[in-house]
Amino acid sequence: MKKLPLGMQGFREIITGGYVYIDKTPYIYSLLGDYKHYFLSRPRRFGKSLFLDTIAEAFCGERELFGGLFIYGTDYSFEKHPVLRIDMSNIANKTPETLENSLAAYLKNRAAAEGFVTDGEIPSDIFKNLVTALRKKYDRRVVVLIDEYDKPILDHLEEIETAEANRKVLRGFYGVLKSLDPYIRLTFITGVSKFTKTSVFSEMNNLLDITMTKKYANICGIETGDLGRYFGAHIEYLAGLDGFKQYGDIRSEILAWYDGYSWDGASRVINPFSLLSFFAQERFSGFWYSSGTPKFLVGLIKSKPASFLALRDLEISERVLDSFDIRKMSLVPLLFQTGYLTVDEKRYRGNAESYLLKMPNFEVAEAFNLNIIADFTGNDEDFTETAYWQIKESLKTGDLQNMLNILKGLFASIPYELHIKKEAYYHSIFYAVMNVLGFETDAEVSVSGGRVDATLELDDKVYVMEFKYADCEKDAAPEEKQKLFNQALEEGMSQIESRGYAGKYAGSKKEIIKAAFAFLGRDDIAMIKKGGKNE
Repeated sequence: MKKLPLGMQGFREIITGGYVYIDKTPYIYSLLGDYKHYFLSRPRRFGKSLFLDTIAEAFCGERELFGGLFIYGTDYSFEKHPVLRIDMSNIANKTPETLENSLAAYLKNRAAAEGFVTDGEIPSDIFKNLVTALRKKYDRRVVVLIDEYDKPILDHLEEIETAEANRKVLRGFYGVLKSLDPYIRLTFITGVSKFTKTSVFSEMNNLLDITMTKKYANICGIETGDLGRYFGAHIEYLAGLDGFKQYGDIRSEILAWYDGYSWDGASRVINPFSLLSFFAQERFSGFWYSSGTPKFLVGLIKSKPASFLALRDLEISERVLDSFDIRKMSLVPLLFQTGYLTVDEKRYRGNAESYLLKMPNFEVAEAFNLNIIADFTGNDEDFTETAYWQIKESLKTGDLQNMLNILKGLFASIPYELHIKKEAYYHSIFYAVMNVLGFETDAEVSVSGGRVDATLELDDKVYVMEFKYADCEKDAAPEEKQKLFNQALEEGMSQIESRGYAGKYAGSKKEIIKAAFAFLGRDDIAMIKKGGKNE
């Protein structure tokens, strides 16, 4: 078996060290013939840095390094060019002043290494002088590669003023690239987000965005068809281990956990970091999610809990997906660009294109929902995980009373400063619990409090549930609470019956259990059910 390049971003080290390398050189060959200035957005840990390093090595003049790869057998000349690579993840950005100084220092060091004397302190001026000097020294046009271009902004999304100030610095820095066109052989810029509509690249209107281009949809990630080709020996090895004998088909389990990312709605790719981590650790787990999740994402959802309920069957235009406004962040584009949503299907509405979005795989869905539960309730993930396993057992046995008791424990532990008096808040927590358990839940009908209808189908049971919230003072009299409970429960059950939520399951021969839940606050929850064995 070839060694696994987990955490490695250097093409030369991977090739000479005998590690697995997924051949992405067909895309490089295509890029060099198609255009000149490119932009690509992909989630973190998806192979962007390795791809840039492969481009850099393609201009190193050492053709033999690519022996056995696609580009080796083409007419590509492997002519040596000077390469200027800037990795923004290595540039300090605590303040805009720090960002400018760090950029200037990096460029000055590179200039000194080339034997150039640089004057001035403005990064854009140093950048411009360095590119022109490299062009003159090597008598070849320069290859400019910029990795994680947006990190100085993303690092401060909870500090809007700093994020905005850093954006202005980057705008001036990247803005000189257009004037350098005669000196440049290739520009390739990568990042997570797409700030093109918020003027980071407003002065560089010759930049081609290939993020959603079908031809380059699989430029990063591991295509499903390559799983056996590159990792067949690793799969065969795991199949012989006791811990994996429970899986009839390890390949299918791998795809369920880590496949599903798409940027064209047709082809799918596997998360490379997750797959390599799986083979290295010999276990299924949420490796990508646990490697770092932006806090601002959960914070944004928590401020608008109803938005979490709307993350199903989302159809959205590319124009909206491209939007990323620092001061008016929209949840769906943010989740898509950061890898929590992906394209399930590309649709055509007349002359307009739209995308149907979904969570890509079990790894993302499980970890994301678990994090939502923990953050919404103020519990740590260990406590939350115990609770949802108990709920899973309750649903299997039809013991909704036990599930109600567990929910009471979850909600009662919510700190008062975190509590939000909204029906969508409670429904969001329950919806997250169901999704993290792997149950298929539907939120089909829109009402005043949000999309609150939930159906849950098991092998032998179907649950049809409705959630109602009634605002109630904490110290209200028991009689008042009971009155509110009765009204909410009656309304919930009436909605289930009158709208025929259980109708489509009538011929399924499954036990149908209808349940209405009422919330008066974090400490008061009640339930009424019909159907099932106890009707």
